[in-house]
Amino acid sequence: MTESVALDTVDLHILRLLQNDARTTYRELAAEVGVAPSTCLDRVARLRRTGVILGHQLRLDPARLGRGLEALLSVQVRPHRRELIGPFVERIRSLPESRALFHLTGPDDYLVHVAVADTADLQRLVLDEFTSRREVARVETRLIFQQWECGPLLPPVPGVTVPAPGQVRPAD
Repeated sequence: MTESVALDTVDLHILRLLQNDARTTYRELAAEVGVAPSTCLDRVARLRRTGVILGHQLRLDPARLGRGLEALLSVQVRPHRRELIGPFVERIRSLPESRALFHLTGPDDYLVHVAVADTADLQRLVLDEFTSRREVARVETRLIFQQWECGPLLPPVPGVTVPAPGQVRPAD
């Protein structure tokens, strides 16, 4: 298990701001959190070096790329053996329709988030890339009607609950 990294309130503030907009400049970050730009640069570099910040990603609109239908595929692999899992994972990750792949516990072994053009494209993907594989015992498809991004990921603080956006924290 990976060890946690000690973070103070300035680190947490920097992480919150960068998760909301990774293009924020060091000067803007420094002004917002109340430290010198050089200090901010050093802190972000430490957060990268310690593996807290893994990278920056560009988010795209799948519909504008001709992939307006998204789905979650629950997949059972049988037998669930290492020599079958590796090639299965590699193949699914290589598919242009695959957005995310999760290895699970429970009755389903994998959850695959896919983006396709339409239902015919989804049917083609399921039949040609999933159920045609010998190790795939079952695929269950769920269409995604809508999805939301959630707040920034921060470490747990024992005894502290954060109100949802729009909620008011009760007075102490």
